[in-house]
Amino acid sequence: MTRRHIHYEAAFEDYLRSRGQPYVAVDESRKAIFAGNRVKSFDFLVYGAGGQKWLVDIKGRQFPYDHDGKRRYWENWITRDDLDGLTQWQSTFGDGFVSMLIFAYHITELGSRLPTHHLHPFRDETYAFMCVTLDEYKDACRPRSEKWDTVTVPTKQFKTMATPIQSLTGNTLTGNNSLRASGAGL
Repeated sequence: MTRRHIHYEAAFEDYLRSRGQPYVAVDESRKAIFAGNRVKSFDFLVYGAGGQKWLVDIKGRQFPYDHDGKRRYWENWITRDDLDGLTQWQSTFGDGFVSMLIFAYHITELGSRLPTHHLHPFRDETYAFMCVTLDEYKDACRPRSEKWDTVTVPTKQFKTMATPIQSLTGNTLTGNNSLRASGAGL
């Protein structure tokens, strides 16, 4: 079961259900162990069009995000554990599986600076789901904080590589286009 109390994950699950998209929610209370080490779980296994299988890790962020009186947009930091875990899972599952980071942006202010016009209403709130493959993110990320062991992609670059989930395969995840055709970097 997903952690339904985490609204970002619940909103994404609602998005999948509303489109009849096949998926499996990962039980994060059961940690996997590889070579004696615990590996961070992903959140969903999503079955896309044309046999695509995505190992999805949801990263919830506010859009915009207020920090020290300044508005920040396109927050996309993740931990090195996120990178390492998704890398391990992609390797373990093998060919045909793609690790995907989905930034579930909770839209805190509607206006002209939205990440996409594809918005999903959930529990009286609004969300946008922006996707990037793990491999593409790994190629572009740089250290953000040594203390927190986080990485990020510069905003300008992230804006060009992040893709609304709806555009990966049309308006629904079960459309005819593939990730390759959308330019998602696979």
